[in-house]
Amino acid sequence: MTEARHTPVAPTRTQRLESGAEIDAHRHDDHQIVYAGRGALSVTTSAGCWVAPATRAIWIPAHTVHAHQAHGDLELHLVGLPARENPLRRDTPAVLAVSPLLRELIIAYTRTEDDDSPERLRLRAVLLDQLRISVQQPLHLPTPGNPLLRTVCDLLRSDPSDNRTLAELGREVGSSSRTLSRLFSDDLGMTFPQWRTQLRLHRALVLLAERTPVTKVANQCGWSSTSAFIDVFRRAFGHTPGTHSR
Repeated sequence: MTEARHTPVAPTRTQRLESGAEIDAHRHDDHQIVYAGRGALSVTTSAGCWVAPATRAIWIPAHTVHAHQAHGDLELHLVGLPARENPLRRDTPAVLAVSPLLRELIIAYTRTEDDDSPERLRLRAVLLDQLRISVQQPLHLPTPGNPLLRTVCDLLRSDPSDNRTLAELGREVGSSSRTLSRLFSDDLGMTFPQWRTQLRLHRALVLLAERTPVTKVANQCGWSSTSAFIDVFRRAFGHTPGTHSR
């Protein structure tokens, strides 16, 4: 993520990306809201990865080097905001809940001509108000800095259905479960089960955006049953995976 384009102004627009398409690493002098009206979007920075379906948006602060990837046919809505305006009062990326009203505001604002008409200024004001009260979601999958922990996380990234315990993974990398547990807490700020659940939810969002059947998603992501997957997914996103891509 060190080699990145510098695009000073964060654009406000709607664009479509085919599944698997990528926007390479870049940064803006502005803040940006990125929202997938259809499909799912992943944003990667040096700190980790965020994935957002159509019920979530991603906040990218000014000067953050980031890259995008589309999962499923993506309708991408981008909202640029000057650095002096920070409705979320955050200087790190975040995933935001998108209410039906906020969704329509984002879509309308990114599809209309960028001008200073009274109508557009009123639309923008309501959009900013809704962003200020939006709920931030814990959907960040952090990237480990510790080399040993990175090896363990890479094993699970390559196969989220891997159900080995931390002790079993530790034996493969030459470490104890106690050491690895401490590293998860100190380096990533979460427990091993929390990180693995986040990983599986991220992969599930990608697979669902690609129209993978729910039962197959549950199996590929390591849940013990389809019903267990549906329960975790509903608690995380407020709806079932069967209705996710509709």
